[in-house]
Formats: sequence, structure tokens, C-alpha cells
Amino acid sequence: MLKPIFSKFVCILVVFTLSGCATIQFRDLFSGYAQQMEPVKLQTINGQYEQALKQVPERDISDTNYVLVLLEKGRLKHLAGDYKASKHYFSQASAYIDEQKLKAKFQVSKGIQNIGAIISNDNAITYMVPDYEQSMMHSYQALNYLYLDDHEGALIEIRKANLVQRAALKNNFDTINDAITSLQDDVELDWQSISATYPEMEDVIGKVKNGFQNAYTFYISAVLYEASGELNDAYIDYKKALEIYPDNQYLQHDVLKLASKLGMTDDLTKLEKRFGKYNNNEQKSIGQVVVMYDQGLVEERDEMVLRLPVYTSKDEMRFYSISLPVYQQSNQFDTSAQLDIDHKTLEFDQIVKVDALAAQTLKSQLPSLITRQVIRLIAKEKMRKKMSKEGGDVGNIIANLYNLSSERADTRSWLTLPQSSNILRANLTPGKHSLSLKVGGINKQINVDVKANRITLVNIIATGNHIDYKTVNL
Repeated sequence: MLKPIFSKFVCILVVFTLSGCATIQFRDLFSGYAQQMEPVKLQTINGQYEQALKQVPERDISDTNYVLVLLEKGRLKHLAGDYKASKHYFSQASAYIDEQKLKAKFQVSKGIQNIGAIISNDNAITYMVPDYEQSMMHSYQALNYLYLDDHEGALIEIRKANLVQRAALKNNFDTINDAITSLQDDVELDWQSISATYPEMEDVIGKVKNGFQNAYTFYISAVLYEASGELNDAYIDYKKALEIYPDNQYLQHDVLKLASKLGMTDDLTKLEKRFGKYNNNEQKSIGQVVVMYDQGLVEERDEMVLRLPVYTSKDEMRFYSISLPVYQQSNQFDTSAQLDIDHKTLEFDQIVKVDALAAQTLKSQLPSLITRQVIRLIAKEKMRKKMSKEGGDVGNIIANLYNLSSERADTRSWLTLPQSSNILRANLTPGKHSLSLKVGGINKQINVDVKANRITLVNIIATGNHIDYKTVNL
């Protein structure tokens, strides 16, 4: 009796793991992505970027995590200073994302993947890169172009980042997977009970209103436009960044400066009421240094078990335990950074908290995530009853073991992104300068060559006790 039951069970697994355009590796059923990436994160924190690359799990284009691997490799190559290789990986990722958007539009192969997700877990669904990760990808790609001395390519890439945010604002995460939605009539969820049990994640989210408007991208865009003399475009993007971070002193100054320079008298009057009088004390033939300071690594999704009542189509209430992703409050120590410039100590101001964007994105996805989880549990329960009926205690045990071991939350996200990024801006006389960065008990000298009437962009990356930097004259 055991052999036919086991064979039937194996056949079910083979069907959903090998069918369709995307496949899930067997280890992904029982080991979360975040757990698999721990060796990569450890090497990255220590600044061992090439060693970290070797630890990234290999995936082919049919794998559900294929695009994530491209993003991780692109970021690690960027950190390692191999900008050509980084550009290559990000280009591949961008093309893949565009293809997935087209498939989603025409609902291609979505049904088969959802069948796999219902039988196993959400890791069987192709990873759809969220908007904040897409905008960060285009931002780093723009930096790749800059470091390869292709300013026009950088501007094109930054426009792509802005298009991502514009499209996200329009869609506003209202669309839920059509195939899953069609199954929602089978269950009725107690959303009040869910809200009372599931963490609100407010400590992580903070003041972030949504998971797709990214001031980091707007700021890079504005700096590039300003450096290329496109002041109107720069002004628009500085204002967008300021809307997200109204307390950022450098954004306030940049918006006031361009409003004055462009003769936006009405805007300037309103802005001065909010931020104070603008004093134009810029000197001719002076240079500007813009410093972007990336700190730490983004928090990974954790896994929690939620026990909640579910009403079936027969109006029967049953309690089920489901695994859901969640962001806990960060355990990383947020070390304040200072920069000494010409005997003056300047403080950084935050321009993005990637943890907050990630947590807010997850919060918006929860209704569809929980719906899929409940549908999956009901489907697995039906499979268990069938195997128990056909295989007795042995069939029941096999089904229960599989259901318990395969019930895993989807902890996938781009894990080599920084935890946060901060900015600083100052005027400097033309020539070579040595800036002193202080991060906790660590000092790092930053050498810059400032050009008259130009912007020098400095990108500092601090992970653990390791600090790297890159400078480029715009």
C-alpha cells in the first residue's frame, strides 16, 4: 500500500517543481532564501566582496530566484569596484524584469506557478522585484555608468528609476494576483484577528508612507541633472526628495538655491516661510562636494507563525498555523558618522532607510500573502485526507511531515542593499583635499580632487568595520 501512495505523492511534487517557465529548487522548499544567504552577508560585512560572490547560490534562468541572484551579483561587483561586470548583471536583471512585466500583463504561465505555490509555499512563485529594489538597481546602474565615464548612460538609467516610481505611484499596489483572487470565495478571513496578532512593524517603517517613493533615487537624479546644467529637472527632483525627507537640511538648501537661481519667486517665498531665508553666499570658481554614505546591510525578512481562525465554504471554523514573513526591529547598531572638511565638522542627513521601504512594501503585500497561505493550507489538508484515506496511517504521516516541513514563509529580498543612505554637501576651493570620516571609533581619510564650478560626487560604503569609497567629478 505504501508504494503507490508514495509514488503518487512524488508525482505531485515533480509536476509542480518541473512544470512551467520557472522552477523551484528542492532546497528552497525547506530552507528560506535569507538563511541560504547568511554566508554571503557575512563576507560582505567584512568587505570580502569577491569571496561573497562565490557564496551566492547559482541559479539558471528557469529558477524562481534567478533575478535575485543577478541583483546580488550586480551589487557585489559594484562594491568590489568591477563596474563593467556590475553593469552586465544589472542589465540582465533589468531585461528579465521587463520580460516578467510583459508576462504578467498577459497572464502567461501564472496559473502553473500558483498551483506550485499552493502545494508547497510562496517560494514556488517567480520573485517579482518590488519597486524600491528596481529603483535602487537603476540608481546603482547609473553610478556604474558614471564610474565608466558615461554620463549620458547614467542620465538614461536614472530616468528609468524615475519611471519605476511614477508607475508605482499610479498602480499603488492595488493589484492582487488574479488567479489567487479567483479562489478567495472559498475562505473568509478574520482580518481583525490577523491585525491584532501580526506585528505592525511601525518601529521599522517609521514615517515612510509607502514602499516605492525613494528619495535616494530622486537625489542622485537631481545631482546629475544639476551637474549637466539641466536645472529645471534638477529642481523638480530635489523637491520630490524634499517631500519625502522635509527635515533634511541639505535638501532644503538645494531647493532654496535652485528656486532662487531659476527665479521661482512664488516658490521661493513659500519655501522661505518653511525653511528660513535663503542667503546666496556662493563664491565664483568654487567647487562642490556631494557625499553619499551607505551604511550597513538591509535587514532580512524573518519568519513568524500566526495561528488564526479560518471559515471554509461550508461555514466551518478551523484554526490554522501559517508562516508569514515579517521585519523585526533592526539589531544593527546605527553608528553616527561625521565628516571633517577644512577644520569644520559636518553631520550627515538620512536620504533613505531601505529597511523602512522593505517593511512598508511587505505590509502592502500582506492581504494577498495571507490569502495564498490560507488557500494553501486548505489544499494541503485535502491532500492529507486523500492520502490518509488511501494509505491509512502511513499516508497520513507522509502528508503531515511534508506539510509541516514545506510550510515556510517567503523571506526573499535583495539582501546586499545598504540599510540606509545619508548625504552631506559642502563647498570647497578647487584642488586636492583630504576629508576625515569618523564612524564610531573608526577614522578614514577620503581624498578628493575638487574642480572649479563642478560637483565632485563621493560615494562611501561602510559595512561592519570595513569602509570603501569612490569619487568622480561630474
